[in-house]
Amino acid sequence: MKLIATVVAAMLLTASVACAGMPTTYQVTGPVLEVKPDMVVVQKGKEKWEIARDKDTKVTGDLKVGSKVTIQYRMKAASIDVKGSGKK
Repeated sequence: MKLIATVVAAMLLTASVACAGMPTTYQVTGPVLEVKPDMVVVQKGKEKWEIARDKDTKVTGDLKVGSKVTIQYRMKAASIDVKGSGKK
């Protein structure tokens, strides 16, 4: 019985460590205002959301102006400028 509990605990620990490294996925839904090879603009309420895309972005269906879409995305830093040395 202890062996089963140990195996289950190890599996849960491994799964939580694997998930900790993955960035959170967000989504936005709305009509498409503009489509470019590297970007899609979606209307969300009164705001226009510009979402970057590249050759690896999976598109299902006919992406065009006026279509209602749901876009899954992750935030990624473009650059990081460190201003201080932090706590010691």
